[in-house]
Amino acid sequence: MEEINGQWIMHGVEWDDPSCFHDVETLIEYIEKIGFLPLFENNVEGFSVEEHTAPECWWCGDPEKDPWIWRTIIAAEGKIAYGKFFGRKAGFISRKWFPYFANMRRDGYDFDSLWDDGKASMRQKKIMDLFDDDSAMFSYEIREKAGFGKGGEKNFEGTITDLQMKTYLCMRDFQRKRNKKGEEYGWDVAIYAKPEQIFGYKHVTKAYKEDPKESREKIIKQLKKFFPDAGEKTI
Repeated sequence: MEEINGQWIMHGVEWDDPSCFHDVETLIEYIEKIGFLPLFENNVEGFSVEEHTAPECWWCGDPEKDPWIWRTIIAAEGKIAYGKFFGRKAGFISRKWFPYFANMRRDGYDFDSLWDDGKASMRQKKIMDLFDDDSAMFSYEIREKAGFGKGGEKNFEGTITDLQMKTYLCMRDFQRKRNKKGEEYGWDVAIYAKPEQIFGYKHVTKAYKEDPKESREKIIKQLKKFFPDAGEKTI
């Protein structure tokens, strides 16, 4: 995806192309096969949802065809993690591969230990203090309760993206706000949770026993298995 003259241009494929995904089930199968997949085009050719979908289907509003809606379906199912995991941009990580990403990105630290060792910011801590392994919260609730906004902490989006990149949070669902009458309104809003809510603490941390560099090498090897022409620097 790129911006040209103020318009976003999607780099996908024709609907009748054999590589085109026509439904969310096919996308799920592909994510499970590879193990992890960014949402949008990146430096590894073919390694994205965008490059396997028809450009005209994005934001069309049809749940049967729209990849933007598919991401909400996958997040809500709770079988695959969705969040800003790839270069601060969105993508998916399967249950099987999430422990390796968690070990690599966290360097073996649970968040409390990260904070105790002085490796987390106060902004990050204010957000993470709102969560236990079973809680989930709208982004606007997090912003308010963690003290971001007018006269408070700055850079909410950057901080919550950092926490996703470190695999401490993910987008668990998307729902619209409700008014006092219980009626939905506005755009869908992200609901955040710890990955432990989806997969369980034991599973998320099961790769902690190995060196984070070993987890990294496993991820690179898996990516090269499906994209052998990708250089390691690009990866």
